Amino acid sequence: MRTLPLLLAGLLVLGAQSPAQDTLSTYCNFDDDNQVSIQYKAAVKEQPRNGRVWSPGITLFVQTPLMLGRSEIGLGAYSVHLIPDKKNWTIIVNRDVSPGTSYNPSQDVAKGEMEVGEIPEPTKNLQLSFAHMSPKECSLRVYYQKTGAFADFKEK
Repeated sequence: MRTLPLLLAGLLVLGAQSPAQDTLSTYCNFDDDNQVSIQYKAAVKEQPRNGRVWSPGITLFVQTPLMLGRSEIGLGAYSVHLIPDKKNWTIIVNRDVSPGTSYNPSQDVAKGEMEVGEIPEPTKNLQLSFAHMSPKECSLRVYYQKTGAFADFKEK
């Protein structure tokens, strides 16, 4: 794992918090005003374990068709799961958004490798943000403990 500089400083990162429910959200607007957004809780109930699916309670909202790697993600709401590992992380976008249900791989829409690095200051809570990378690209940033993991969503 390589050490990453703090990427949030120079990037357009947008977020909001709903104090009543401790639900956080982050979003990214593409240049045509379409948006991708995420809601999540910073305090995770389940700790990640290397090589196993981690479901920290992330919901992805897609307003325009997206690509994650070679997979297309249509309009709608999706759950996001992660598979952390020492050198690589995988992001999974899944159709099942029912609260409290177990991860079901038959509902997967897209999977992608995430770029991973060590962040300078460890975090106790899950932190998500988007960075607007280009007119049709938003990068999801996932920070937890000592790790930063990044996945790019491209507008189709």
